[in-house]
This record gives sequence, C-alpha cells and structure tokens, in this order.
Amino acid sequence: MSGVMKRMGMIFRAKANKALDRAEDPRETLDYSYQKQLELLQKVRRGVADVATSRKRLELQLNQLQGQSAKLEDQGRKALALGREDLAREALSRRAALQQQVSDLEVQHQTLQGEEEKLTLAAQRLQAKVDAFRTKKETIKATYTAAQAQTRIAESFSGISEEMSDVGLAIQRAEDKTAQLQARAGAIDELLASGALDDQSGLAKDDIQAELDRLSGGTDVELELQRMKAELAGGSSAQQQAIEGGGAAAPQDHTQQSHPRFEK
Repeated sequence: MSGVMKRMGMIFRAKANKALDRAEDPRETLDYSYQKQLELLQKVRRGVADVATSRKRLELQLNQLQGQSAKLEDQGRKALALGREDLAREALSRRAALQQQVSDLEVQHQTLQGEEEKLTLAAQRLQAKVDAFRTKKETIKATYTAAQAQTRIAESFSGISEEMSDVGLAIQRAEDKTAQLQARAGAIDELLASGALDDQSGLAKDDIQAELDRLSGGTDVELELQRMKAELAGGSSAQQQAIEGGGAAAPQDHTQQSHPRFEK
C-alpha cells in the first residue's frame, strides 16, 4: 500500500511540475527577481539612513555634552577666582562625569560611523549588482521574446508545410485515379472493338457483322472506282475517233438552228 501511495505522489508531483513548467514565463520570473532585489536594496538604503540618523543624533548629544563640559569648566574657574573652592570642585566633578559620557558617546559614534560606511559600501555594491542584473534581465527577455516569435513562425510554416503535403497527396491520388479510369476506359473500348467483351446495350456489332460491313464498304469503293475508270476510258475513245475521221466533231450550236417561222 505504501508503494502505491509513493507512486501516486510521484505521479502527482511530476504532473504538477509539468503544469507549472508550462505556466511559467521566464520573463515574469526575471521581473519578479529584479523586484525582490530592488526591495532588498531599498532595505539596505533604509538601514544606511537609520545608521546615519543615529550617528547624527549622537553628534548632537556630543555637542551638547561638550558645551556643558566647557560651561562647567568656566564655572569652576570663576568659583576658584572668587575663592569658592568648594564650588569649583563641584563644577569640576560634574565636568568629569560629563567627560565620561562624552567618551562613551564618542565610542558609539565611531562604531556607528564604521557601520554606516560598511552599509554604504554594501549598498553601492548591491546597486551595481542590481543594475547588472537589470541589463542581463532585459537581454534575456529580448532573446526569449525573439526565440518565441521564431518558434511561432517555424510552427506556422510547419503547419503550412503539412497542409501543402496533404494537398500534394490529394492531387497525386486524384491524378492516379484519373489515369486508372482512363486506362480502364481504353481497355474496355479495345475489348468491345475486338469482340472479347459483349456490349449489353445492343449498339455494338458482333465480329461477323463488322467484317461483312468492312467488305461491303470495300466493294462499294471498288465499284465507284471502276465506274470512274469507265467514264474516263469512254471520253478518250470518242476523241481518238474524231481525230482519225479528219477533224474534231463540231459542237452542236443550238442557237443557230433555224426556226420554222423564219423559213421562206
């Protein structure tokens, strides 16, 4: 049972991975990664600003403490000039306490200044990486878009080629079928002419009748030829007889014959 569940889980994960791969657009993934880097860069810059603000606040406190220390020192001098050593000692004691605070703030100030420099350098490096990633991202997106367009064009041409191939096959089949029908019709005509195949329509003649018609046609031609020869032979004999008799026979002129009304 556990083996079946493992196989089902593997099949589900494989199908889910395939579906995600089809749905994933590398351009969207690159834009999302670039957006996350911008957010990280913004956080680093905000950290630099926060450290700089803290450093500035410490500087203000140091200035105030140093001002108070100078004031206490001046008060001690004035008290000592007036013969109030006790007041001078109190002023110097307070000044010593302030000097300890100034020393602590100076240490913190140096630490914050170091952190600020590190964060500033990190922000600059991150900015350079983000700029480089943006350039590379746009290049990859342009290349992907061009490849996608080329793929679509190639698929379109492939579809056209397949359709033209189908059309070519259809034309070839039509030509083959036409040639087959023409050959069949010619073969049937030859079989009908030779008498090997009977014509059920009753219009075709059998072989004996066809031969008789051929002989009759030949006889008619021979008879017509003999008649023409006889006519030619008859004309030549009459001309020969006229020459031997002393002249050609005068042609009869029906226009010069006398009419009974004109006789005297």
